Amino acid sequence: MTPGRRAQQRAQSVVAFGGGHGLAATLQALRLLVDDLVVDDLTAVVTVADNGGSSGRLRSEFGVLPPGDLRMALAALCSPDRWGDTWAQVLQHRFAGQGEMRGHVIGNLLIVGLWEQLGDPVAALDWVGRLLGTSGRVLPMALTPIDITADVRGLDPSDPDRLTPVRGQVEVATTDGVITAIALDPPDPAPCPEAIDAVHAADWLVLGPGSWFTSVIPHLVVPALRQAIIDSDAGVIVTLNLDEQAGETFGFEAADHLAVLAEHAPDLHVHTVLADERHAGEGLADLAHLVRATGAELVVDDVARDDGTARHDPVKLAAAYARIMAAADC
Repeated sequence: MTPGRRAQQRAQSVVAFGGGHGLAATLQALRLLVDDLVVDDLTAVVTVADNGGSSGRLRSEFGVLPPGDLRMALAALCSPDRWGDTWAQVLQHRFAGQGEMRGHVIGNLLIVGLWEQLGDPVAALDWVGRLLGTSGRVLPMALTPIDITADVRGLDPSDPDRLTPVRGQVEVATTDGVITAIALDPPDPAPCPEAIDAVHAADWLVLGPGSWFTSVIPHLVVPALRQAIIDSDAGVIVTLNLDEQAGETFGFEAADHLAVLAEHAPDLHVHTVLADERHAGEGLADLAHLVRATGAELVVDDVARDDGTARHDPVKLAAAYARIMAAADC
């Protein structure tokens, strides 16, 4: 089926994958398309591998999924009115002080409290979404906590080509070496059934932007979720990062992000690769060549903020997504 073909008779159904600030930018953009009636069904599928900060502490103490990336996705889907803004700020509030509560985030505690009350992580997230009045649903990519492991080159000064195993999302994201591949522990975690169902029902699947090895690629390493994405007849949009990321993708150009994605999921069929016109820079020719080789379409657009930071602008990103979806329907 042609991507978006089902959407010719209705608004689009979209599933966005990721975690942290990258997924938040995507969700803020897609939330605008919900408001504009371009998207009528929006689901965020979020990584659950965080082992640092408030999330890591709660995960360790209670044996629960790390709530931080889920919280950020919920906050990103809050409406821009006074109600939504207020609840988004409350959800993101981090305690100061010098006691045991220092560093904890209200939203993390709320989510974990509901998990304990309801005994169902999906139902609890749905309840938080109702409280906040979010414009979409937030789901975990798996029902059990996951650790990311990576093979990293360059950590042994005596043997620069030696691969060293690194374990943990924080440790992988801040490594001084070059990540060659990632895996998950456990390698075949129980997927979230509602996430699988959302993928099957989607018109569009959006991967990126975000921390490439610890937020984007992990979705393609969960076997059941990867198979659902590959089998889906939805169009896949890969939104490239605007810049390299210290630790994970130091020295990467735009084409490198796409290449490592293909290495981890060679059977993934990408419909559109979205890159920013200013940040693609000198690597644009290499990116265009790689995109053509994979059979995808390259869209180069203005999707970056104008403040000089390497961050996506939700309004510009929403417009780019809308154009991609509309073009597929023509």
